[in-house]
Amino acid sequence: MKKPVVLITSASGRIGKELLALLKQDGTFTVRACCFSQSKVESLRKLGADEVVEFDLNNAATWNDALDGVSAVYSASLDPMLEGHLEFCKELGNRVDQIKHVVRISCMGADTNTASYDPNKHASRKGASIPLMLQHYWWGEKALIDAGLQVSVLRNNFFMNHLLKTDCESIQNEGWFSNPLGDAKNSFVATRDIAKAAAVIFIEGAEKHANKFYDITGPEPQSMHDIADDLGRAMNKNIEYRAQSMVDFEHDFGSTRAEFFEYLNNGFYCRCSPDFYNLTGRKPTAYYDYLTTTGASGETGLDELWQGNLWKKGEDAMEKAASLK
Repeated sequence: MKKPVVLITSASGRIGKELLALLKQDGTFTVRACCFSQSKVESLRKLGADEVVEFDLNNAATWNDALDGVSAVYSASLDPMLEGHLEFCKELGNRVDQIKHVVRISCMGADTNTASYDPNKHASRKGASIPLMLQHYWWGEKALIDAGLQVSVLRNNFFMNHLLKTDCESIQNEGWFSNPLGDAKNSFVATRDIAKAAAVIFIEGAEKHANKFYDITGPEPQSMHDIADDLGRAMNKNIEYRAQSMVDFEHDFGSTRAEFFEYLNNGFYCRCSPDFYNLTGRKPTAYYDYLTTTGASGETGLDELWQGNLWKKGEDAMEKAASLK
């Protein structure tokens, strides 16, 4: 019997490569991995991809071959690529008889039809709106729903592997990192847990998980001081957290990202959701364990920490996406 084909967009990303390895291990699907660069092809095949195809959200000419024969899609996109994602959703909607299930990566707190939000309560300061990045995540969900697709959404807390990437140099060379989160506690989530939840949802299918929205978090809320302690223990060296003002953080990364970090300070992301346990039957991965243990793709959290990063000091990666209406 021919296996259904699942298309994994962002297959070389933190979640994508873990999901690829998990689905290959399970064997339910023919796993088709997307790549933007030919340099990624061999590594994706080593992780278990049965097929590797060229795919670019900003180039519709790559979509037809990628989607040929596909019945399930893992949908993930970097924040600045929202416009391309919205257009791709229309293409998926044109294939609604073919595409039986889409699993979308989103963010906990996206302004959605599953809850009612009062901007004065769900904000970091009086008069502030829900952060634009959270609104964008909802737009990404809504575009799939409006296209008539069967959608499952993973709304994740802030990724553990994104937390300190902008400070790799100072961590390695000087033993410190800085951001404005301080004593605020957030239940940071391991990307391997997001992949595990996505794998379960794909394997169990749309019959069980369509039109379901899951909050995926870590097992406990942690402050930056807690994170510094765990990282130091994992690296076997002293790691110091140095407080940073929100003004300086905004200067480094732009207003859209700063607005989101301000939201991380308001306590909304300290909640620990049971959804990961209910999906997988086990507790979420703690930060120290994430750093020191190996995921399905063969990397520890420490391995991932030193790899590429979208956010760079002195650049506003969200400048273009912030102009979308």
